[in-house]
Amino acid sequence: MNRKLLAASSVACLMLSGAAFAADLTVGFSQIGSESGWRAAETTVTQQQAKERGIDLKFADAQQKQENQIKAVRGFIAQGVDAILIAPVVATGWDDVLAEAKDAEIPVILLDRQIDAPEDLYLTAVTSDQVYEGKVAGEWLVKDVGDKACKVVELQGTTGSSPAINRKKGFEDAIAGHANITIARSQTGDFTRTKGKEVMESFIKAENGGKDICAVYAHNDDMAVGAIQAIKEAGLKPGTDIKVVSIDAVPDIFLAMSEGEANATVELTPNMAGPAFDALDKFLADGTQPAKWIQTESKLFTQADDPKGVYESKKDLGY
Repeated sequence: MNRKLLAASSVACLMLSGAAFAADLTVGFSQIGSESGWRAAETTVTQQQAKERGIDLKFADAQQKQENQIKAVRGFIAQGVDAILIAPVVATGWDDVLAEAKDAEIPVILLDRQIDAPEDLYLTAVTSDQVYEGKVAGEWLVKDVGDKACKVVELQGTTGSSPAINRKKGFEDAIAGHANITIARSQTGDFTRTKGKEVMESFIKAENGGKDICAVYAHNDDMAVGAIQAIKEAGLKPGTDIKVVSIDAVPDIFLAMSEGEANATVELTPNMAGPAFDALDKFLADGTQPAKWIQTESKLFTQADDPKGVYESKKDLGY
């Protein structure tokens, strides 16, 4: 059911419910890859949401490469899908392919990441406030360390991605004005556990065997878990000798918190597809234009929030 056919549908057809439209929909989903537990959960939840709504979901794994995403999107356009979901690897370089989708009258919805492109090229973006996530993490650290001098090392996400840019900005905004807290080193860990461990090892070697590091701020939990492994292998206690604060709230970070090895995480819900499909249903049913940004909640969790219990509640969600 192409958008052009929908536009030509009768008034009676337009009066059908969103659920009725969804039952016949084919939607392409260009996913970044599976670089983290959170990403795997987003994929699982998106597939579950599609199945529950009777949507035929065409899935494409980009393996962290934008060129693969652009190829997949062009493939979806050629197939004449009804809509396209994109979790973009990076923020730039989308104008041409999104213009092609617009020319084909195929609505595009962004999931969990924003892009630098004209707003008329996509229907809406379902994301958290990534600057706010970084700010929450930074505010927690400011409160936790008080007036103590604190040298922070930062594990950034994929270079050029909106979470890396925004989570860095939010954290820096939070610690601005607190001269006792400084970011001594900052390097990308590509959102992966393996790279997070590797970069943390280099930070530890460069900072007096880790003794000069007060805290590690990781742009996602998987890098934080990798950092925790590096800290332990260096003979230090994560969560005590080096505080660990990160973003995503995947199950493994709650296990680490329950063992005292991580201190805080900011939740990023993996259910971006639910609000996206709701917006798409209304748009296809009667042309209702959603807000350009549909914001999801960002909640802080610490060791005081029953991390073992939270782990049990999250472990079966596909992470």
